[in-house]
Amino acid sequence: MIQKFKIWLAVGAISIVAVGCAKSGATETAGRPTASPSSPLTLTRETLVVDGKEYTIMAKASNLQVSAGKTLPVWTFNNSVPGPQIRVKVGDTVKIKLQNELEEPVSIHWHGYPVPNGMDGIPGVTQDAVVPGKSFTYEFKATIPGTYWYHSHQDSVNQLDKGLYGSLIVEGPDEDYDRDYTLVLDEWMSAGSMDMGSDANHADTTKNGGMNGMDHGNMDMSDMEGMDHSQMDMGDMGGMGHDMSMYDLYTINGKTGDAIDKLTVKEGEKVRIRLINAGYLTHTMHLHGHEFKIVSSDGQPVNSPAVITDQGIAIAPGERYDLEFTANNPGNWLLEEHGSEARVQNMKAVIAYEGAENKQIDVSNASEVLPQFDLLKYGKQAETRFSIGQSFDQEVLLNLNTAMKGGEMVYTINGKVFPDTDPIRVDKGEKVKVTFMNHSTKDDHPMHLHGHFFQVLSKNGQPLDGSPVIKDTLNVKPGEKYDVAFEADNPGDWMFHCHDLHHASAGMVTDVKYNGYQSGYTPDPNVDNMPE
Repeated sequence: MIQKFKIWLAVGAISIVAVGCAKSGATETAGRPTASPSSPLTLTRETLVVDGKEYTIMAKASNLQVSAGKTLPVWTFNNSVPGPQIRVKVGDTVKIKLQNELEEPVSIHWHGYPVPNGMDGIPGVTQDAVVPGKSFTYEFKATIPGTYWYHSHQDSVNQLDKGLYGSLIVEGPDEDYDRDYTLVLDEWMSAGSMDMGSDANHADTTKNGGMNGMDHGNMDMSDMEGMDHSQMDMGDMGGMGHDMSMYDLYTINGKTGDAIDKLTVKEGEKVRIRLINAGYLTHTMHLHGHEFKIVSSDGQPVNSPAVITDQGIAIAPGERYDLEFTANNPGNWLLEEHGSEARVQNMKAVIAYEGAENKQIDVSNASEVLPQFDLLKYGKQAETRFSIGQSFDQEVLLNLNTAMKGGEMVYTINGKVFPDTDPIRVDKGEKVKVTFMNHSTKDDHPMHLHGHFFQVLSKNGQPLDGSPVIKDTLNVKPGEKYDVAFEADNPGDWMFHCHDLHHASAGMVTDVKYNGYQSGYTPDPNVDNMPE
């Protein structure tokens, strides 16, 4: 799965607004492109909240202004990063047509949602990638409420990096919030940004600037000056290894620092904030000035969530956490990332009370080490489908590790790299226990199972003593061991991989395959299907 380096520059679009909606209305007015009449650049517009019962999404190139004077070439869904927030209610049928206006094939994967296998969006596994000028319609029933997201799964280590993602919100019948904000966290390389005032940006950059054929396997970090991370195929890092320090520009909904949209509230309102990590690094977020609850993780509710304050919420790649609080402390308060590195300073949003505009914004304490929120010890126990001591139809051990093979850094499952990893073969109805063991010395592995939820049974041999934890993505840190369990209740061929997609593209992928399943799909040999 090691891919060659790609340099790309595409004429494109700018903007990105905190995706939020008041309870009184779930649809935002379309923002207009912000390019000035004298500029040839197409700029992204603000992210829309749309009804997902029938909607068309177009994949196209654009340019994203992450802050004043700093613009990145991006790929978009409907000319925004994040793409449109698809919002439906439980019971709705979701029908999304993907139209591809890019020069590369694309797809849409519905991260965390148990869609039918044919709708999972995995090129070469469940469908052919949608080639330029063509379309594909995804259709599935919204049966489970929660916070989910979608992204391209074609060459996903690069295409997600370029901006091809958005949120999927399925509203349950009992939800009641005055404000409902979605914040999508991501990271980029600032070295590839463009100065909007530079004449150089008026040149035709649609032909890759004559830089085709470069291979970054022989580059050192000094060679990367002037390149945006979205121009790089990170699957083949050669002797450099997977150095994530290159991602120096952190964004919330495609904006950074002071450009991030304020989250407006009124005193007394009940506020929900949905945090989605679309990047490849864990981000630890801190809500200032308020008590709050974590009401769900990966879209699944927490049983009897307790009120907490001043804890860091570590959100790994692919994970989602939903916070709930009452706006009872007027002023201007930060929701910010914590860490010792300078790059965390620009991942912060302001919670701004109406009528308190003139009050001073509270002071960042991003470098302070906070107590870490522990989902496995949060909430109260309740009846669950699985228990640590029960018998299972099948028990699977996944040893996760890092190795050098052929001069390249690879990420292994049981000593093998995809497509040579051993699939997990199941019969429908089986109860399957999976044990993760992370033998990597430095790398986290946020493991994501397609098409299913799994229950976390234990960590390092100790059973959970809080709320049942149901997830689709679980971050396994170096030296950690987790036992999880799932029921084989959604027939198909499903990917099971690390959602640091650099690791997936370098081998850390396996499959869950149902015995006897026949999809009827045959890959087209003329389509360049790249599932990772």
